[in-house]
Amino acid sequence: MLPDLSVELTARLREAFRDAGYDADGVVEALGPQAHAALGRGEPEAARRASLDAGALGTLVRLFLLGDAEEEKDVRSALPGVDLEDAVRNEVLRGEGDRLRAGLDIRPYGDDEGSWWVVADLDSDQRGGPVPADHVLGVGHASISLARATSRRPVDTLLDLGTGCGVQALHASRHARRITATDLSERALALATGTFRLNEVEVELRRGEWFGPLRGRRFDQVVCNPPFVVGPPRVDYVYRDSGLGGDDASALVVRQMPSFLNEGGVGQLLASWLHRRGEDWADRVSSWLPRGGVDAWFVQRDVADPTLYVGTWLRDAGVDPRGDEGRAKAGAWLDWFAEHDVEGIGFGFVTLRRTDAAHAEVVCEDLRHAYDDPLGPESAAWLDRVAWLRERGNDDLLKTRFTVPASVLLEEVSSPSEEGWEAVVRRLHRTDGPGWQHELDEVAARLLAGFRGVLPLEDLITLLAYAEDLDADALAAAALPVVRELVRHGMVVPA
Repeated sequence: MLPDLSVELTARLREAFRDAGYDADGVVEALGPQAHAALGRGEPEAARRASLDAGALGTLVRLFLLGDAEEEKDVRSALPGVDLEDAVRNEVLRGEGDRLRAGLDIRPYGDDEGSWWVVADLDSDQRGGPVPADHVLGVGHASISLARATSRRPVDTLLDLGTGCGVQALHASRHARRITATDLSERALALATGTFRLNEVEVELRRGEWFGPLRGRRFDQVVCNPPFVVGPPRVDYVYRDSGLGGDDASALVVRQMPSFLNEGGVGQLLASWLHRRGEDWADRVSSWLPRGGVDAWFVQRDVADPTLYVGTWLRDAGVDPRGDEGRAKAGAWLDWFAEHDVEGIGFGFVTLRRTDAAHAEVVCEDLRHAYDDPLGPESAAWLDRVAWLRERGNDDLLKTRFTVPASVLLEEVSSPSEEGWEAVVRRLHRTDGPGWQHELDEVAARLLAGFRGVLPLEDLITLLAYAEDLDADALAAAALPVVRELVRHGMVVPA
């Protein structure tokens, strides 16, 4: 039997949460930054102690965030107006003797504009053992990463494919007028319904596999956090396993998503891909795209060793890799990797745009270095820059005046020589966004020094060619691909 987080139950919970200050800011204020940080590290005792002086908010923190069993009278006081029997019947709470515990994970989650509550299942630590096959995952690293990598420009229609507990749809409510969310799991849709009702967010829900419930429909934006774990074709846990072998789940979404986008519509997803012996990962992921009509940006954020990958996902589900079950699953998984020549598992973000342009841009880039800025604004700007470049031939670029943004710096590394210091590396750094870097030779560095928005590129090339005694046509031919690349990465902009 699925939980029914009715309109009445969620309204009562919402009122109690608001009255107690059980939101993202309220929890941090009640616990203090140090105890809150410790809680995030899985060290609950400091938060437990801080919660004891926080009244109703402290009870809710212990109940839903720490997993403690609380006296019924304290729970009733913290949730006035909530029918506790109804809450137990629908898994919000569960009885334990004369005390109550949380039956679901209901926790505050916020962005720069405010706070929501997200309803999900208890994780393996809260349960004290492995999660069931239909486990509905809460807010995690993957969902936060996708949220940070998603463009937030206003759109009319948005699809959250595989919504889970509803995190991406909550974020979408900030910039999309109409939201549709799908999932194969009945339990996920039941908990997502609770999430949306708690937050008074209107979402159209559809149940079905992949794009099946959406035949004939198109959207301005599609976001997807699919079951992207790669390995043997099996389903141990619906939140992460697709039943498809290898990286076929990611390939399926990339292949089909453009058909459900309006012209100019943007799709964004998390994805995983295999690194197979003798195969370039970029060739592999590019082959997933339909032929023509799609701009695509594949960003690789990490590559995992197969052994580490298997151990990580076993622990994620609460399975001890040292136990009989863990050893059996790890063995089958590693055997599959060996049979398919898998040397690593790549992970990252994919941004797609449906376009009727004659030439679509497909770029695969490795961004495994650390950076702090969210990728969402950059993904939108990347698509803008790609479109701008596509509309301009070389003659147009030569007539364009360029500038170098203040966020771009030139680093020079020199070594001693007979005549003093001699530059051996010139590296252009973009200090915002994903922190792009480009190495330049001396001539390119001198050319960029003239990018002050005064002279067009062709005049700068002519002047530099004269100063360096170079052929102007040859210099232009060498400079144009470099300028295009720098424009695409936002390191050079039209004046």
